[in-house]
Amino acid sequence: MKDEAGARRGILFVVATPIGNLEDITLRALKILAAVDLIACEDTRRTALLLRTYKIAKPLVSYFEHNEERRARELLERLSAGAKVALVTDAGTPGISDPGYRLVRGAHAAGCPVVPVPGPSAVTAALSAAGLGASSFCFVGFLPARPTERRTALIALKREPRTIVFFEAARRLPQGLASMVTVFGADRQAVAARELTKVFEEIMVGTLSELAARCAAAKPRGEVTLLVAGAPRPEAASASDSPGSSSFASGGQLVVKEPPTIEMLREEGLSLKQASNVIARVYGLSRRQAYQLGVRPGHPPRPPAEPAKPAP
Repeated sequence: MKDEAGARRGILFVVATPIGNLEDITLRALKILAAVDLIACEDTRRTALLLRTYKIAKPLVSYFEHNEERRARELLERLSAGAKVALVTDAGTPGISDPGYRLVRGAHAAGCPVVPVPGPSAVTAALSAAGLGASSFCFVGFLPARPTERRTALIALKREPRTIVFFEAARRLPQGLASMVTVFGADRQAVAARELTKVFEEIMVGTLSELAARCAAAKPRGEVTLLVAGAPRPEAASASDSPGSSSFASGGQLVVKEPPTIEMLREEGLSLKQASNVIARVYGLSRRQAYQLGVRPGHPPRPPAEPAKPAP
């Protein structure tokens, strides 16, 4: 492809690959992988296995979290010189809770076409087999590993009415489920989809407390897509339950149309300082701005008490 000046421009193909079963690759993905000049992949060993299976020989370049910024610059130079580059991840669709956005954004900025080649995704695979509502859903990605930060993120999602989708390593699943039981309640319905499309695929259905007990005893392995039913809506929806106030997350980054109040977070057991910090961190505000947003109309902060006047 050439630009207006006649210079050849490269193309970045964002190619989805199997999440487990190698037969899930699409015909179009195979055609693109065989035609590009090089393939940027998260793990060259895993991508090499896929390519060998389909008798494709192409140069591989590692592109993962810790070298993403440097490698993106190198790949953009290749694109600017006219190369056709395929971006793949270990499993599924690149850029979904995984490296890729820097290269895609850079390609757009450089005027190079970005072409999605859709295919497998653990998110849609799990939703299709979960039996939970999926007309709309909230994708969170990976929760923080530290217990306090994990609980903070879950509190912000407690009143989310849509099905919530998380990614989690199986070894951390018992701790994550225990935190969800504490924040969401023991009876919230959930589905843990483990090792999807692989030999030991397992889809566990039950309440959060049932899944927490099962995973604590069994110590599951592999990668897990965890789905949690949304919070039930009250019959008479209040203003805070309107569509304009619901929260959603994308690629692990929490986005909220109308922030929860500090009072709401304090009802969950957080101190005033902790609640202000939660809102400030989640929504990118100063602590003062977070406090002002968190104070309900009609409940302004109390002014500092005036010093007592000395007796005459």
